[in-house]
Amino acid sequence: MKHILVFACALLSLQGFAADWNIPTLFAELARAKPERATFVEKKYLSILDKPVESSGELAFMPPDRMEKVTLKPKAERVVVDRDTVSLERNGRKQTLRLRENPAVAVLVESVRGTLAGDLSALSRTYSIGLAGDVARWKLMLRPLDTGLTTLVERVEISGSHSRVTTVEIFQADGDRSVMSLSPLAR
Repeated sequence: MKHILVFACALLSLQGFAADWNIPTLFAELARAKPERATFVEKKYLSILDKPVESSGELAFMPPDRMEKVTLKPKAERVVVDRDTVSLERNGRKQTLRLRENPAVAVLVESVRGTLAGDLSALSRTYSIGLAGDVARWKLMLRPLDTGLTTLVERVEISGSHSRVTTVEIFQADGDRSVMSLSPLAR
């Protein structure tokens, strides 16, 4: 009988949590999550190609505002976002740009970085935000508020479970899209 009572209490608390599942609750969960490194597989679907371009590597987020994406295949590449600076290293060359001077890049960076940081306030300045699903399987829909950016990015959909992001899908206005699947690295 005692086990049934414990189970019933646990079930009721989960139901209460599910009833309170909303955007602020999701972002509170994301903000509390410990930073993780993940492997990624990214597929880019381009209208000029018959099949997707696939790349893979590792992604790391160091709160509150540093991300590192290291592509291992098909060619080595390293992208580091640190505050307002993005650095790209490829073929022994390095390029650096400022996000405030490149709004098309900034809108994409902020969608991922703001979500991983659980920074609802920052994301709300750039996107309208919608949420579907429940705590076990959610999808965040982000649409740029700046109409000038909607000519480049139609929307970003970020999916996950609990406080873990599992998929980032970017839909460009020209019909091209990319899908990045994330899996945590074993510790």
